[in-house]
Amino acid sequence: MADALTLTWRQYRLERRMFWRNPSAAFFNFLLPLLFLVAGGAILAGNQHQENLLIPAIAGMSVMSTTFTALSYNIVFLREQGVLKRIRGTPLPTTSYFGGVAASAVTNTALQIGLIVLSGRLVFGIGWPRDWGELVVFVLAGVICFAALGVAFAHVIPNFESTAAYVNAVFLPVVFLSFYVFDSSSAPSFLRHIAEALPLLPLIEGIYAAIVSGSGLGDHLDELAVIGLWGLFGLYFAVRGFSWEKSQS
Repeated sequence: MADALTLTWRQYRLERRMFWRNPSAAFFNFLLPLLFLVAGGAILAGNQHQENLLIPAIAGMSVMSTTFTALSYNIVFLREQGVLKRIRGTPLPTTSYFGGVAASAVTNTALQIGLIVLSGRLVFGIGWPRDWGELVVFVLAGVICFAALGVAFAHVIPNFESTAAYVNAVFLPVVFLSFYVFDSSSAPSFLRHIAEALPLLPLIEGIYAAIVSGSGLGDHLDELAVIGLWGLFGLYFAVRGFSWEKSQS
């Protein structure tokens, strides 16, 4: 057990070094949501109601970006480059390898949420989260859900060259639809039903409750259930369809 934990820690440190040595990964999976926050803050300056909506929306997008997007890219790249196949042939336990990868994704998420919460307090006048426990529960649920979905989605991407097209075909519509429904009380009911059935809007609403409104976790169990169901769906297909070797297509 101790050896496995040590190997997990070493893999985690390696993942952190590789992340910061890859400028495109650092930008798209870490800095891009923060740029959205800065741009949105500049546009909405002085409108406290809209700023209250901006912070949880960007926080939710950050969770999706640092897990779903990052892991989809990474798994496909490592698979197509033969790295996963070589790792499987080494003494490194599978649990230690994926534990390090997952811990790196969680670190990126925690850093982003921390920066967004700090920005809400110091720049946007929102104050500290009203319910830290609820914030942790929803962020943790979101991380597990979108990380599992990211690994599962990587299975359907045929090669690394098409990864951006596949990922953006999911990421951008889900983000724009969720943002639109979250920000608009007059959104068409069919769009609202679609957004509420997807995991991002429930995550944003849970984060909004924790940071802004202060309504308790008990008032948002439906949102947590949606995230949990998507997480189970992702975990099932992430394990069932996982391949260590390059696709033959």
